[in-house]
Amino acid sequence: MGKLKGFMEYRRVLPADREPLERIKDWNEFHGEMSAEQLGDQGARCMDCGTPFCHSGFMLSGMTAGCPIHNLIPEWNDHVYRGFWRDAYDRLMKTNNFPEFTGRVCPAPCEGSCVLGIIQPPVTIKNIECSIIEHAFAEGWVEPKQIAVRTGKKVAVVGSGPSGLACADQLNKAGHTITVFERDDRIGGLLMYGIPNMKLDKQTVVQRRVDLMSAEGVEFVASTEVGVNYPADKLLSEFDAVVLCTGATNPRDLNAEGRELGGIHYAMEFLRSSTKSVLDGTEPALSAKDKNVVVIGGGDTGTDCVATSLRQGCKSVIQLEIMPKPADFRQDDNPWPEWPKVFKVDYGQEEAAAVQGQDPRRYLMMTKKFIGENGQVSAVEVSKVEWIKQEGRTIPVPVSGSEEIIPAQLVLLAMGFLGPEAQLLQSLGVEQDSRSNIKADEKSYRTSLDKVFAAGDARRGQSLVVWAINEGRAAARECDRFLMGCTSLP
Repeated sequence: MGKLKGFMEYRRVLPADREPLERIKDWNEFHGEMSAEQLGDQGARCMDCGTPFCHSGFMLSGMTAGCPIHNLIPEWNDHVYRGFWRDAYDRLMKTNNFPEFTGRVCPAPCEGSCVLGIIQPPVTIKNIECSIIEHAFAEGWVEPKQIAVRTGKKVAVVGSGPSGLACADQLNKAGHTITVFERDDRIGGLLMYGIPNMKLDKQTVVQRRVDLMSAEGVEFVASTEVGVNYPADKLLSEFDAVVLCTGATNPRDLNAEGRELGGIHYAMEFLRSSTKSVLDGTEPALSAKDKNVVVIGGGDTGTDCVATSLRQGCKSVIQLEIMPKPADFRQDDNPWPEWPKVFKVDYGQEEAAAVQGQDPRRYLMMTKKFIGENGQVSAVEVSKVEWIKQEGRTIPVPVSGSEEIIPAQLVLLAMGFLGPEAQLLQSLGVEQDSRSNIKADEKSYRTSLDKVFAAGDARRGQSLVVWAINEGRAAARECDRFLMGCTSLP
């Protein structure tokens, strides 16, 4: 698995990105590529560790440790090192339906649990994964596979995000006739409209995979919202099984004075508008052009809002985070193989720093109220906070006298999601749990309704793309078992 002592000979190297001031002029992907020889050197760094944790995939201290879909990482690292690219591709596809997605947008918990990471920077697992699948596409190895035998069973998958696509792909391979319903005008869900084009190209990456699945027999029905323009009872009567993969798209709101002012939007509303305008070649319905933008929330979605605002020509952008700035290195309470809670500069912050001269993030900041003029937001009043333990809980408390006013004509709320939207679930009569997620058994993925399954963020709550793929695959396996009495799906 890799070269003996390769981790001692080669340092961690990633391909060079396009310069920030150059890449913000377009919506193209900005990561560079490496030669096969360079990638082989990176694969050589994979240690022959006695117990690999990179492919473990479990929750540790509330965080993901290792790969949830259990990618055979040491094996394909070794194949890349030896130049056996076809073998690397074959091993990769045993566990991952869409490595071109995870190789671009997954935060790589596998690298956080890499054994080498205890003493050195970890193996570049994510980049090697992406390189394997793109090499396979370039070589023509990724071709539609015709299904030899059809079972005659019809399955509806509601939602075409990563869990829905993974579920549909697996069930189609099992020989069932699959119809995927998507309420948006394009297939892909979160992958299409929730992630900006510069992180995940919609045409050359997402649509490429959708077209491949279509050629294999999966039917996609866009602009169709079950429970709105497609009756929920029709879904139950016309299909032998239904899998709900609707995602957790109910955004967390901010209860602050002035919230009703115009110019305050949820992050996904903004990102969807931007990506749709890029794909349609039109002006975005929501634009940051010539505006002072305040992004409230410090996660990946907040970073995407920063990068998108810059590309739209904002006057300035500030990102507010209520949590303290992470440490530069692992702390004693965050040991390996936990996900490393350390400070990092993502692509959006790097771009903002290049444009504005400094990182846009401001930590330990609380939004107190929104200030407006003529019904539109014009500023945000914030204050510093300190985290204090009270009655067994740690809560943020405003620091007296630290209030300040930040100009803002566009405010984007990127504070996560509370669960799936209720309309479809109520129209179907599906039971929900205490967190509003679809209540489904953790082993069978079956809901309170006969022949109805659930997977992805709609079942487990807001999570990673790689968890969504894991859920979609698992729900497909159990759905196949329900339909046929047994299953050969992994």
